Amino acid sequence: MALKAQHTLCAAPRDITGFEELMLLRGRDDVSAGEVAIHGHDPFYETPFRVGESVAAALAATGVAANDIWQARTGSRQKIQLDLRHAAATLRTVDYTQLRGATGDYRIIPIRDAMTHMISVTQPWQAADDRWVLPHFNLPHLAARVLEVLDCESTPQSVQEAVGRWNSDELEEAIAAADACGGKIRTAQEWLLHAQGRYLADKPAIEITRISDSAPEPFHPGERPLSGVRVLDLTRILAGPIAGRTLAEHGADVLMVTAPDLPQTPEHVRDTSQGKRSCFLDITRAEGARRLMALAANADVFIDGYRPGRLASRGFGVEALAEKRPGIIHVTISCFGSGGPFASRAGWEQVAQAVTGICHTNGQLSGDGTPKLVFAPMCDYMTGYLAAYGVMLALARRAREGGSYSVHVSLCQSA
Repeated sequence: MALKAQHTLCAAPRDITGFEELMLLRGRDDVSAGEVAIHGHDPFYETPFRVGESVAAALAATGVAANDIWQARTGSRQKIQLDLRHAAATLRTVDYTQLRGATGDYRIIPIRDAMTHMISVTQPWQAADDRWVLPHFNLPHLAARVLEVLDCESTPQSVQEAVGRWNSDELEEAIAAADACGGKIRTAQEWLLHAQGRYLADKPAIEITRISDSAPEPFHPGERPLSGVRVLDLTRILAGPIAGRTLAEHGADVLMVTAPDLPQTPEHVRDTSQGKRSCFLDITRAEGARRLMALAANADVFIDGYRPGRLASRGFGVEALAEKRPGIIHVTISCFGSGGPFASRAGWEQVAQAVTGICHTNGQLSGDGTPKLVFAPMCDYMTGYLAAYGVMLALARRAREGGSYSVHVSLCQSA
């Protein structure tokens, strides 16, 4: 079950499995040999990366963390069995969803025209210096910013021609300066030598930090491992909602908080909202901000998946929330990580694949040699699963010794 050497779950020795890496973060060695069983093997997708093994490792780790909490509640543990094929398939559940028709038959829900178009232009394009750049066009306001930088139409040919007039490094910086999203295609080695890659190489897959003291909050009897745990899910598209959905699957009470004017992608809302309740709050207005803070004061977990610093600028940063609710678990989900020169930049699945070497390697080994995206959103779903794992580790630690905790995961660290 060893992970692909170029892209591991964290900076750890290459002779341990992905699951073992994640168990190191747990800080305990009491998982019995027969507790976890993973069946099957890669490849599941047509890619050189061991996607199924990595996803299965993350899901198995969440199972162990749920077992830890269940043991704290009941004194007993359960067996964990995973089919690697099923784990890998979770990355594409949005594509497998079927709709029941009026006659009772089920059919696959087709991809919307808007999503098909976004995919057609959010691709690697060759720049004037013969390097490649991936501009990202999801969500209308972000797409408009990229188009303004490129000064082109939203068609594959126009985007290709526009990128071809730029130097790759200059275009990457111009997109970032416009608060838009995109990334230069790098090799895995180039990423590891880049300042951002070097920063992440020194960090674990999940950063869990105790940020303040509070009294322990032991688990009480409940029907599910996370029964009674209240989660505020301020995320969208896609890793954050997966984190909230995973916590809901283990019994947490998850409230998705969004606003009527925030754009979404309907297929991902459909895929990631099971088990959650939802509400609209406009936190740019005083009443909406007041209501969110009141919710946070009674929450156990607060998940922030917006552009780095955006919610903090509204008074909902980790320190403010820990002061309001001692013992809170604050989760940050970003593209580039908790620090480094790219930390303030927003990004997406495709951007993470572009900058970390996934796109380059996938094209070299499974395509015609030009950069090629892995179609399954491997970074998004992995990051969501790792966030949920980190939350459960922090909840278990809070139960034992108290404290408020920060959990940080990123798409590029999951790559």
